[in-house]
Amino acid sequence: MSGAPRVSQVLPSAAGPAWSRWVGRFLGRVVWNARVVGAEHVPTEGPVIVAANHTGLLDGPLLLGVAPRGLHILVKESMWVGPVGWVLKASGQIPVDREGGRRALATGLGVLRRGDAVGVFPEGTRGRGDFAGARAGIAWLALNGHAPVVPTAMLGTRRTGRSVNSLPRLRARLHVEFGAPITVVREAGVSGKDAIARAAETIRDGLAAHVHAVSARTGIQLPGDDPLRD
Repeated sequence: MSGAPRVSQVLPSAAGPAWSRWVGRFLGRVVWNARVVGAEHVPTEGPVIVAANHTGLLDGPLLLGVAPRGLHILVKESMWVGPVGWVLKASGQIPVDREGGRRALATGLGVLRRGDAVGVFPEGTRGRGDFAGARAGIAWLALNGHAPVVPTAMLGTRRTGRSVNSLPRLRARLHVEFGAPITVVREAGVSGKDAIARAAETIRDGLAAHVHAVSARTGIQLPGDDPLRD
């Protein structure tokens, strides 16, 4: 597609998620009480994008820990400082730069073409977690990486009225549920821009439907506020 970022940088090592996911698993299973449903929906091999809603600080480590395969998650550049930045780099995550994320998309595409899995929070920042503000970058990745998108509902990581930088109480009930993959393809005769727009709408609708259905079934509500920021 026209305007596509070029993959020119060194890709993150596949070994990173192999060890770091155990840290996330400890947090989810021991420190907090996370229930995981639908792991069978995540393909065991080949390129795949795991797309989760984003409400709290715990979402990234938790997603890394409970996913049934190693993930290279796109993480905003501001997190790549100090010890946290070192861990993110060592664990094979992908920094999202401030210039629109083009380099991050290029790296994510390289990971997908390598046959590995990419984790994405399409909303771009912690908020209400309803996918209403999901961005089009995930559609670009799905189309160019020929990767299915697995909708993922993450519930309980932030309560209404709490800061997006807060953590849930110890042993709090958390719920992560993977849904049936969403597949998008570029139709013949459709321009690159229109193909991305159509794919973005399909993915956004599918992600939103999944998280709302899971919330209604489990009784764990999404934060119903404009999130507080420390």
